[in-house]
Amino acid sequence: MNAPLPTDIAQRADRQRTVVAALAAVLPAHALLWQAEDTTPYECDGLTAYRESPLAVALPETEAQVAAVLKACHALQVPVVARGAGTGLSGGAMPNRLGVTLALAKFNRIVRLDKHSRTAVVQCGVRNLAISEAAAPLGLYYAPDPSSQIACTIGGNVAENSGGVHCLKYGLTLHNVLKVRGFTVEGEPIEFGGDALDAPGLDLLPLVVGSEGMLAVTTEVTVKLVPKPKLARCIMASFDDVRKAGDAVAAIIAAGIIPAGLEMMDKPMTAAVEDFVHAGYDLDAEAILLCESDGTPEEVAEEIERMLDVLTGCGATRVEVSKDEAQRLKFWSGRKNAFPASGRISPDYMCMDSTIPRKRLADILLAIQAMEAQYGLKCCNVFHAGDGNLHPLILFDANDADQLHRAELFGADILETSVAMGGTVTGEHGVGVEKLNSMCVQFTPEERAMFEGVKRAFDAQGTLNPGKVIPTLQRCAEYGKMHVKKGLLPFPDLPRF
Repeated sequence: MNAPLPTDIAQRADRQRTVVAALAAVLPAHALLWQAEDTTPYECDGLTAYRESPLAVALPETEAQVAAVLKACHALQVPVVARGAGTGLSGGAMPNRLGVTLALAKFNRIVRLDKHSRTAVVQCGVRNLAISEAAAPLGLYYAPDPSSQIACTIGGNVAENSGGVHCLKYGLTLHNVLKVRGFTVEGEPIEFGGDALDAPGLDLLPLVVGSEGMLAVTTEVTVKLVPKPKLARCIMASFDDVRKAGDAVAAIIAAGIIPAGLEMMDKPMTAAVEDFVHAGYDLDAEAILLCESDGTPEEVAEEIERMLDVLTGCGATRVEVSKDEAQRLKFWSGRKNAFPASGRISPDYMCMDSTIPRKRLADILLAIQAMEAQYGLKCCNVFHAGDGNLHPLILFDANDADQLHRAELFGADILETSVAMGGTVTGEHGVGVEKLNSMCVQFTPEERAMFEGVKRAFDAQGTLNPGKVIPTLQRCAEYGKMHVKKGLLPFPDLPRF
């Protein structure tokens, strides 16, 4: 990206003064940041390779302040990017350099727990894990459990339709949310869904969940809670061949078994996490599966036996069933710490996120192995195997421009290969800025125009999280000329550090 011209700098400074003055009229002084040293922590989310500084960061503490900020920005036609904990991995919360970041971390209150309706009403800044912690005395918990659940917020989960290791049985965020309250880009209150199982009128809840902050700003969410199972046990199964492991995943589902969790890790990832958490993984295996059953003791015993039969029949070289809760949690600690474990062995990593048919798991792993040689970079792989959601972690050093360039090419190749295998370019991390070009590959111009039509219906000015998710016609035309297979940079216009 070219350095801004002096006139650009002057125009941005003038715009910043106007925006800060407008926001200062509706926010207390401590809730408004605009000095460079104060806004720097907000310049990126978990996709740290791309960064931008906003004109200002608003930190509202009440819904009235949220509405006032949105109204002020709408009047000035200033872009607004909502932000939660910043744990997203696709650049969805990356600021707009001519806009305002609306940081909602102060909305961290659990409003109400209801054991009779098995629901919780929480503000958008409540951490995912905090919901289950608060509901534990009632014998309930919130099922979606992304690996970042210790830090990620429910508002961000709604934006990305997050899942987690137990999404196969219990569903994604969409399947566990009843109602979303918030504000339109104009600052008007809006509500999606309802307290009942079915809301009157058009069912717009599935539209806003996963919309990546492009349609409305979420401030409060009503989630479903489920009873804690009486027992849970986990099988760790080793395979000497990734194809056998992939076939085992498909075979378990084909047998009519829906495990509580069904995860897969390849050998490089297993080695990384075992060195980090010492979970007891088989370091000789080419791939391991974690297969969990939960329910009553009788249900678990039967399901574990059925899964063991399938796994051994598919060629598992070693199977181990957790003996107690401590060992079960130990098995899962490796999977839950896959990302930090990768961070210990590489200066940086780029976590991709695509989805393929379960039967193609081995094919994509073998394709990624070939890409490692092509791009000269290592990749550790972890999967939500049960629903075919891939999380390849490409290891690189962002301080080396050539390595970053190759990592981008590698990631785009994984996404395009996933589409070619009948999959999609995203599972739960969203499109953000990371996958804009890949959207050109998966969707036709007519389909992208329909997406844009939905966006305009909620945000006619296009100022709510602009430049994300939906690529422009011009961008897709340029990408068609600069196809990743030709070795050209797929993200030429994103600011990088």
